[in-house]
Amino acid sequence: MELTLNQKLSLIQKEFKASKSKFNSFGKYNFRSAEDILEALKPYNEKYKVNFTITESMVESQFLQFPMLRSIASINDDLDTITASAIVGVDLEQKGMQMPQKFGSASSYAKKYALGNLLLIDDTQDPDASNKHEKTAPVDELKWLNKNTPEFNKAIEYLKNGGNIATIEGKYKMTKVVKDELLKVK
Repeated sequence: MELTLNQKLSLIQKEFKASKSKFNSFGKYNFRSAEDILEALKPYNEKYKVNFTITESMVESQFLQFPMLRSIASINDDLDTITASAIVGVDLEQKGMQMPQKFGSASSYAKKYALGNLLLIDDTQDPDASNKHEKTAPVDELKWLNKNTPEFNKAIEYLKNGGNIATIEGKYKMTKVVKDELLKVK
């Protein structure tokens, strides 16, 4: 008996595992990317005779304050298609990124969460999903961030790779001079 697409998807959701192959050195956690998920899906294409696709589009609205991307993850076979979507904003004020990087970062998140919605991936334990790396400790427990230290250089690299100053402020106390220096990073 031929399985329906709903049955195939249910089996894939049950069997699916994707490793968290990426490491955030600033937040010190592993996370999975859209690429990790897509790579882990490849064996299911042949096993269940399905295909996975992702399409993206801009969300158009006169009421939006910033650009929004919609990513739609689909599974299809010869008879049917099932989709799930995710919408994310593009942070045009993000320091340390060129415009293509800002859209690329938002696109990666949208793909990851659309796939997560389709495959029922639970990222509640993933700091990337819960942003636990941005929780702030009481200010008196934070270490000082000083210029020309390994921590300062690491913070600069973090910002250059798209990180945000709020995360750094959650980990360190800093003078206005140090913060102003970090805010110059593009």
